[in-house]
Amino acid sequence: MKLPVLILSFLLLSTAAYAHNITRILAQHPDFSTFNHYLTTTHLADEINRRRTITVCAVDNAAMNDLLSNHFSLYTIKNILSLHIFADYFGSKKLHQITKGSTTTSSLFQATGEAAGTSGYVNITDMKGGKVGFSPVDSDSDQPMATYVKSIEELPYNISVIQISHILSSPEAEAPTAAPTDVNITSLMAKQGCKAFSDLITAQGADETFTQSVEGGLTIFCPSDDALKSFMPRYKNLTADGKTSLLLYHGVPNDGEDVKIETKVVTATIKGTLIDEDPLAVYKIDKVLLPSELFKVAPPAPGTKSAKSRAQDEADAPGPAGDEVPADENSSNDGVRLVGDGGLLSLSFSLVLGVLVCAF
Repeated sequence: MKLPVLILSFLLLSTAAYAHNITRILAQHPDFSTFNHYLTTTHLADEINRRRTITVCAVDNAAMNDLLSNHFSLYTIKNILSLHIFADYFGSKKLHQITKGSTTTSSLFQATGEAAGTSGYVNITDMKGGKVGFSPVDSDSDQPMATYVKSIEELPYNISVIQISHILSSPEAEAPTAAPTDVNITSLMAKQGCKAFSDLITAQGADETFTQSVEGGLTIFCPSDDALKSFMPRYKNLTADGKTSLLLYHGVPNDGEDVKIETKVVTATIKGTLIDEDPLAVYKIDKVLLPSELFKVAPPAPGTKSAKSRAQDEADAPGPAGDEVPADENSSNDGVRLVGDGGLLSLSFSLVLGVLVCAF
């Protein structure tokens, strides 16, 4: 039996106002080739390019060699490097004109939900003699501050790429990090604004299906708490099977047979990346994904029709009566449920960050 397939494509929302590519910026500076390589390997480059306002504190190859000599896992290196990416714009001029001489800013490490308490925040200090220092809030008191070296490239108020003297040290960021296959998916979602979706997949037992699918490669799109709040009245009207089917639409294994079903298109914006490390990627979106038509056809009696005839019948057959999956808020289509064995859908997609367009 062929399963209908979720066809996903990501459209890049790029305008001259904020388009930037950190990989291309650093590629023009060979002294930062190792830092650039690890931004790509850890998928931090994608997160940087997705954001409209960002500051990247790059370190040269010598500083990266010092980091690599500690033999951290790739997942720990990602946490450490994410501490060097600020969710605010700090150009050279702003760094030397900090109000009251110091400020604290949030890094991507704090935004991941991996950082506990105030870990993931970085103090920036305008020091005497024109120097600017950087120190993670949780760094040891005897750890010397990293200092500003130079500006590499600035696109005012969108992206600032600067060089600092050495790697920022943080006990929390340097702690051993579990590989994606060991990640508790529901806890990850709950920590990063998708608690309602996490609770639903746990209640329906769908979390086990997601967990068992990670090793083979899995992408999950989890609706935010706000998105689910408005959808819950419709969700409650579904049967248990209908609820499970709808939840599983949001998890897509990276293998399987692809079948395109041309119906309505649901557009959802990616609001954040919870994790993007092979074999697991989890994205937060602002809308519940709603299929407009998915159905199962009962197989004919053996020998009654040719394979070609059966295939044509499958294409023409109407969907079964049963649970209605509420249509998108802006859609007049009632939608139908997925009738099947509760398995996940296959995925065919091209990844360009921005808006998620799901054609079912």
